[in-house]
Amino acid sequence: MEVRLANLTDIPHWMDLVEKVKDSFPGLIMAEYEQILRIKILGNQAIVACEGETLVGNLLFSIEEKELEFLAVSPDFRKHGVATAMIRKMFSSFKQNDQVTVVTYREGDAQGYAARKLYESLGFRAGDLITMFEYPCQKFTYKMEEVK
Repeated sequence: MEVRLANLTDIPHWMDLVEKVKDSFPGLIMAEYEQILRIKILGNQAIVACEGETLVGNLLFSIEEKELEFLAVSPDFRKHGVATAMIRKMFSSFKQNDQVTVVTYREGDAQGYAARKLYESLGFRAGDLITMFEYPCQKFTYKMEEVK
């Protein structure tokens, strides 16, 4: 598996993957998403995981906001370390003592079981309960001195 920064030629395959998983992301508007994706790629804040010629995972993050903004793995490639590899790649863009956040589903929400388990296994700590896009969520935080 190759994990690397995304480039503009990845966009069609990236969007194909997002189309497959979009129902897991409340508030996702595909047309706006693609515009944001282009900006993130040009700013080196987009990561892909590829197995051969197949794009199997994607991740958007913000260096300025210190946030993991979007993470998706193709259903056929889940539980193969794809998400972990992309998050570790993202970590290399941050400085020691940065506090990186991610918002995911709340405990008890079946949609978020795998995501919460992943973030906790990497050292993210559960934080504030929030609501985004009229959906109950929870913020997790990772302090960069804890790099695993």
